[in-house]
Amino acid sequence: MRNTVLYFLVVIGFFFSCTPSNYEPTKVKADDLHSLMQKVTDVTVHDIFSPPVASRVYVYPSIATYEILADQDSSFRTLAGQLNGLAPIPTPESKEVNFKMAALYANYLTSKKLIFSEEKMEEWLADWKAELVNRGLTDDEWEASVNYATKVHQHIMTWADEDNYNETRTMSRHPLSDKPHHWEPTPPAYMAAIEPHWNKIRTFVLDSANQFIPKPPYEYSLEQDSPFYQEMMEVYEVVKGVDKEKKEIASFWDCNPYVMNITGHVMFATKKITPGGHWMGIAKIASVLDEADLMKSSYAYTKTSIALADGFIACWDEKYRSNLIRPETIINRKIDDDWTPTLQTPPFPEYTSGHSVISTAAANALTDVYGDNFSFLDSTEVKYGLPTREFKSFMEASQEAAISRLYGGIHYRRAIEEGVWQGQKVGEWIRENLEFRNNKVIAEN
Repeated sequence: MRNTVLYFLVVIGFFFSCTPSNYEPTKVKADDLHSLMQKVTDVTVHDIFSPPVASRVYVYPSIATYEILADQDSSFRTLAGQLNGLAPIPTPESKEVNFKMAALYANYLTSKKLIFSEEKMEEWLADWKAELVNRGLTDDEWEASVNYATKVHQHIMTWADEDNYNETRTMSRHPLSDKPHHWEPTPPAYMAAIEPHWNKIRTFVLDSANQFIPKPPYEYSLEQDSPFYQEMMEVYEVVKGVDKEKKEIASFWDCNPYVMNITGHVMFATKKITPGGHWMGIAKIASVLDEADLMKSSYAYTKTSIALADGFIACWDEKYRSNLIRPETIINRKIDDDWTPTLQTPPFPEYTSGHSVISTAAANALTDVYGDNFSFLDSTEVKYGLPTREFKSFMEASQEAAISRLYGGIHYRRAIEEGVWQGQKVGEWIRENLEFRNNKVIAEN
C-alpha cells in the first residue's frame, strides 16, 4: 500500500513538473497589434495631438512592444544601448509569461499613459481580452504576462520621462517678430505657433536636433528677379491653376489634425489624422500585404516610429531657427489679398516642410523592412472621407507627399526640396546606426 501511494505521488509530481514545458501559450497575432496601433491613431485624432506630439505617442509604445519580442527572438537585436538613454528591459520572474501577450499589453499601458482619452484604450483592452479568452487564455497566464508587461512599461516610461517633454510644457510661447520675413499666425484661427521648443526633446538615434541642418531658405526679397519672390509667385500661380488631380493629392496628404471651418458666424473644427499617423497606417498596410508575423510587424512599426520621431525633432529645429513667413501671409500682403491656399495653413513656421522630412524618413524605414518596389494601395485616408491612392514604392509615396505641399499652397519649393534632403539624411543615419536584425544568427540559419 505504501509503495502504491509513493508511486502515485511520483506520477503526480512528474505530471506537474512537466506542465510548464508542455504549456501552449495563448496565440497572439499580428492582427492584434494592428488593431491596437489603429486604436492609438484613432485616439490621437480624437484628442487632437499635434504632429510632433503624436510622433511621441507612437514611438514609446512601439519600442516597448519591440523590446519584449526581440528579447525572445535571437534573429533580432535589442535597441538598448543603441537608442539614446535606453537601458535593457527587466527580465521576467515567471515562466508563465506569454511574451507576445506581454508585448502588446506593455504597448497598451504606454499608449494609455501618453494620451488623454484613457477610456477609449480601455475599450480596446476589454475587446482584446475577451478574444484571448476565446483562444484559451488562463488567469495565471494573464496575470504573469500583465505583471511583466507592467514592469517593462514602467521601465520605458522612466526613460520617456527623461526626454525633456514635460519640461517643454512650461516653456514660453514663440515670440512674434516685426521682421517682414518672419512667421506670423495665419487665418482662420490665427493660432499661436505649436511646439516651439520641440528641438529640446531628446533624439532617439540622431546625435542632436541640429545634426542635419539644411541649406537656409532663400533670402527674403520682393525684387522680382530674386529667388524668394520667384518661389513665392510659383506658389501663387500653382494654387490659382491647380487641377483636380493636384487638389486630390494635396487633400490626400493634408494630414492637418485640426482644420478650422467657418460658416457665417459659426466656427468648428474637423479632426484629421497627423502625418505620422498616415505613415504608421502605411506600415500597417505593408505588414498586412506582406503577411508579416507579429515580430516583423513590430519591427516595421518601431523603425517607422523612430524615423518619424527623429524627423520631427530635426525639422522643428530648423522651423524655429529660420522662422520663415508662410506663403499665405506674404501673398495676401503683397500680391493678392483674396488669394487662399488649397489647404489650410498649419500653425508654425514654413521652413522646412515637415511632411517632406518625415515622409522621406519613414519611407526609408519601410523600404529597409519591406524592400524597394513594394506596391501598395494606400487606404489610410478612407475613414476620413478620401479615396485610396496607389503607389509603386514607399519612396514614390513620400515624393508625392512632399510635392503635395506646393499644390496645397502652404510651402515654397525650397522648403520641400530641403525637407526631402533632411528626411533622407535622417533615414540614412537610422539605417547606418541602428541595428534591428542579428545578421550573425540570420546567416547561421
